[in-house]
Amino acid sequence: MNKTDMTKTDMAKSEKDMKEYQVAAVSKVTLAQALTTAEQQGEKGRAIDADFEKADSKNPNHYSIKVVYPDGKLVEYGINADDGALYKTENQPIERYFTRLKPADFQKATTSLKDALKIAEQKAGGGKAYEAEVEREGSSVRYDIKVAHGDHEQTVKVGPDGKVVD
Repeated sequence: MNKTDMTKTDMAKSEKDMKEYQVAAVSKVTLAQALTTAEQQGEKGRAIDADFEKADSKNPNHYSIKVVYPDGKLVEYGINADDGALYKTENQPIERYFTRLKPADFQKATTSLKDALKIAEQKAGGGKAYEAEVEREGSSVRYDIKVAHGDHEQTVKVGPDGKVVD
């Protein structure tokens, strides 16, 4: 039986057995699309962190995306990985996630998270970016991006200038 012959129930059962990166690799919505949806929710917000999460009893397969605004506000958005719809919004204290990073550090980075995703996917030789974390590098940011391939995942680090960091 090939994938097109499987019923939705069969697909759901097989997804349960799949690793997170495998489910992310076959999701209909890309991380870049989810970032765009999250950033469009407010004015001048910048996505700084994104995680793919498999479905559970309360949530669909989704991307959890943190967006920081120039005033220091941090909002976490839940974007459905199957249809791209915003289904959850939650204000977060920025200090909870980033003790050494300030909103200005994100605004100063010349490379956005969305641009860093493209760079990471190219460096990984294809695949699909599904998670991104931000780390402090000197007085700026560095993105650690996980790229899903069919049988493995790869982490690519991208600096604030868009250069791949070893």
